[in-house]
Amino acid sequence: MCFECVSTRLNRRSFVKLAGIGGMAAMTAGFGMTTRALASDATPALSPDEALAKLQEGNRAFVSDAEACAANFSKRRQDVAKSQAPWAIVLTCSDSRVVPELIFGGVTLGELFVARNAGNVVDTDVLGTIEYGAEHLHAPLIVVMGHKRCGAVSAACEVVSKGTRLDGSIGKMIQPILPVALAETDRGENFIDNTVHANAFNGAERVLAESAIVSRLVEEGKVKIVPAYYDLDTGVVDFLHKV
Repeated sequence: MCFECVSTRLNRRSFVKLAGIGGMAAMTAGFGMTTRALASDATPALSPDEALAKLQEGNRAFVSDAEACAANFSKRRQDVAKSQAPWAIVLTCSDSRVVPELIFGGVTLGELFVARNAGNVVDTDVLGTIEYGAEHLHAPLIVVMGHKRCGAVSAACEVVSKGTRLDGSIGKMIQPILPVALAETDRGENFIDNTVHANAFNGAERVLAESAIVSRLVEEGKVKIVPAYYDLDTGVVDFLHKV
């Protein structure tokens, strides 16, 4: 499955564009501040490809010997107390079994800039977080990672296939996942897992399409966006495709 294939199956008009970006820009302009003004002169220590290779190597270490992943937190805390330079941004699910710092080989303080919510959904808060990490902190890699047996995606699939009504804010939360589930015409035993994969692709696509800041950095070769899938059973992260 490739990024382009999933993209063509989704109805672009069914996605509601993130609101408020222009309003926020006007507000920051009123304070005499722009996102470019926030950016420091520091350059990332790793290239996008080097950052991806480091995540892949860390995940291999996690799978082969998770107990070997350890860090001297006391010294590291002192090293990063006054500044940070993360080398990767990870958007993933809030699921308690999905912990990026462990999944990628015991990554320690100051290395990953992580955004999490149920279903790894791209919303205004997440997009702003990613933009800050990419432009201001110069992280060269953005990973949008779904996972096996995702509860939020499962809920969206139930709404689509069974017409289930969800109470409270959960129904609102999963709305961005519904068009992704609707696009999965094969709703057999792999319906949920296929939707998890497609949701990761869709999240990566939305970051690129809805953030002028990120798309510029991608065009300049400073940032790459990679959808990914984490298998809860094996511990393996499958990096699906680079955007």
